[in-house]
Amino acid sequence: MITRETTEFSHIDFQKGEVILIDKQVKWTSFKVVYELRKIIDVKKVGHAGTLDPSATGLLILCTGKKTKEISKYQELKKSYSGIILLGKSTPSMDLETKVIEELPYQDITEDEIITAKEELTGKIEQIPPMYSAVKFKGKNLYKLARKGKTVERKPRQVTVYSFVLIDIKLPEIHFEIQCSKGTYIRVIADDLGKKLGCGAVLSALRRTNIGQYSVDSALSVNEFKERFYVETI
Repeated sequence: MITRETTEFSHIDFQKGEVILIDKQVKWTSFKVVYELRKIIDVKKVGHAGTLDPSATGLLILCTGKKTKEISKYQELKKSYSGIILLGKSTPSMDLETKVIEELPYQDITEDEIITAKEELTGKIEQIPPMYSAVKFKGKNLYKLARKGKTVERKPRQVTVYSFVLIDIKLPEIHFEIQCSKGTYIRVIADDLGKKLGCGAVLSALRRTNIGQYSVDSALSVNEFKERFYVETI
């Protein structure tokens, strides 16, 4: 596995297969990270083990060559995130990537009410995938339909929120840490929290800190990876 701590390079073979920890920067899609790594190492077979929204930062596990067969193994691992939920606003995408469509007062909401609401979003819960997501409907990504103003019925999915910790509450912001199963949408948790509190809420910041035992602290930025491993082609 290639991490920030990797110092021995002689055994590395991206064509044959390697696992790489990358710290995704904001505004990049997960596919863009894959695309950039393909160019850096001059290997076509590269994939990632779990999408991060463009507005999110943090840990992506990428596999090259024959290691792409192991992607599902990393996808199954628990995910940990830190982030900020902003009360009083609602958007179609459940984050700040789309325009605010409703604003409601939040000033009278108490800490006890927030704690009660977040407890209801802990454990095994059902989520409806957001329209602004990469989930496919009849072969098309939902977000492409959403951008055209279309909405389709989505079936609820069961996910597990192992822990939902409130780090700091300074209204309208709630700073949190979450550990959850694969397929969990933190944006939906923010939206559901806002609905339970009656004021609406959006996810205003998100960072994936861990995938299983792997930490973003050991990950390389794409630029750092390029400095170490760029393959010059003719």
